Amino acid sequence: MLRSLDDDIEEILLSSEEIQQRLAELAAELDRDYAGKRVILVGVLKGAFVVMADLARYLRTDVEFDFMAVSSYGSATQTSGVVRILKDLDRDIAGRHIVVVEDIVDSGLTLNYLLRNLAARHPASLEVLALLSKPDQVRVETPVRYHGFAIPNRFVVGYGLDYAERYRNLPYIGVLKPGVYAEA
Repeated sequence: MLRSLDDDIEEILLSSEEIQQRLAELAAELDRDYAGKRVILVGVLKGAFVVMADLARYLRTDVEFDFMAVSSYGSATQTSGVVRILKDLDRDIAGRHIVVVEDIVDSGLTLNYLLRNLAARHPASLEVLALLSKPDQVRVETPVRYHGFAIPNRFVVGYGLDYAERYRNLPYIGVLKPGVYAEA
């Protein structure tokens, strides 16, 4: 019999309720800052799709969606520092207001690369919304205007975050039990 994904979680850092409350607050900030403007939310796949979907439901601002997929991890639990674009935007963003939606900012290397890439396309504005950050892991300072939660330097899953493509569907942010790594 398959065990529950919850059985692999050592500790819940952020409950579903805490996440939803913070996303509602972030949406209110976006609504205020972008009143009367059309915004493109750029979700960084795969992890940010859950964050972006829930955030969008709280927004009253006129938004469009687009996605990019970048990789700096592969199947590892630590960034390699080498960033590859796996899926680019479907539209031109010149002159548009862009909010990049991230699930987590670790080292800042991937986000820094992504922001340089997008800035070269001449958007009207370019900001970042990140649900999570690990301040102790930052190697490159990156401007995150809309920030959800700072978390300790632990490997977390759930709410879009994965380990080996699993656990994204958990409704909370949890710390994976170390023994689970050995099973993969």
